[in-house]
Amino acid sequence: MQDLGRPGLGHLGVTSSGALDRGALALANRLVGNPDGAAGLELVGGGFRARFTGTTWFAVAGAWGDLRLDGRRFAPYTAVRATAGGVLEIGAADRGIRFVLAVRGGLDVPAVLGSRSRDTLAGFGPAPVAAGEALPIGGEPEASVPVLDREAAYPPPADDVTLVLLPGPRADWCDDPSLAPLFERVWRLAPDSDRVGARLAGTPVARRDGEVPSEATVPGAVQLPPSGLPTILLADRPVTGGYPVIAVVAPSSLDALAQVRPGQGMRFRHA
Repeated sequence: MQDLGRPGLGHLGVTSSGALDRGALALANRLVGNPDGAAGLELVGGGFRARFTGTTWFAVAGAWGDLRLDGRRFAPYTAVRATAGGVLEIGAADRGIRFVLAVRGGLDVPAVLGSRSRDTLAGFGPAPVAAGEALPIGGEPEASVPVLDREAAYPPPADDVTLVLLPGPRADWCDDPSLAPLFERVWRLAPDSDRVGARLAGTPVARRDGEVPSEATVPGAVQLPPSGLPTILLADRPVTGGYPVIAVVAPSSLDALAQVRPGQGMRFRHA
């Protein structure tokens, strides 16, 4: 379960957490008349089935795949009305990797430090949703379900994804020739990536030996361990573990990064 997280608590050692594809969560919420930050479900890879116990508007955004209500297909990025007993099925993702499910009223579990987001590294916030669990839905929001005069759907790319990089605070740990592979080669998302960090597979980047003191990080911080294979820290990130942050994925590219599938190619360009 994720909302837009708990920003501003880094001085307490609490990371922001929140939905990885923040744009998808905000848009799914708008489609059903919710505030952008209402809590929804982040479903990695798909394979989800739920039954509604009352009449409910909902929307699915983010990844692309087979979506059905009571066996009938419906389009992503569309407000859909389910009646009591209606069964929602979300199949395997075939474009992107993270579906976002928003229901009108939002998911109404107790907030922790002002957020209903699950922090997978610290282990607080709502527990991961388990099979058979009943999820409470909040009250009717003030806004009605909007009528759209244009289609809002856009599928995540199936080919290489281009992400924008800003210079990192420790960019001087690599000289220009060493950084060349970062921008000239195709990188692949490693399968052991999660909400803490996106591990990259590709041509190692050379850096100087040694470690830096632990430092605060932001979403998108590109940390370079001695192996030369970068890890991009994400919403549930820690502080650095002695590895320099040589670059930072621009905020405008983080939603695209959230939808990269394991093995999918990524290219980087300078901001």
